[in-house]
Amino acid sequence: MSPLADIVGILAATLTTVAFIPQAVKTWKSRHARDLSLGMFLIFTLGVICWLAYGVLIGSWPMIIANTITTGLAGSILFFKLRYG
Repeated sequence: MSPLADIVGILAATLTTVAFIPQAVKTWKSRHARDLSLGMFLIFTLGVICWLAYGVLIGSWPMIIANTITTGLAGSILFFKLRYG
């Protein structure tokens, strides 16, 4: 893979992973998740787990790292939705 492709992949992984931090923090602080879609977060979390498995299968460390972190963040939002939603 070219260095440019690696940079774009790392940038995309960072941005899409970091995007979940504000929602996770807000939901954790407010203990309020009624406005979040349970269906969306279930489907999204399963999709991220599939991307993580794909990253493992092809040996892509940026994909593995980003999707491991995103699974944790999306999973925490899903937990808050089930607990407080």
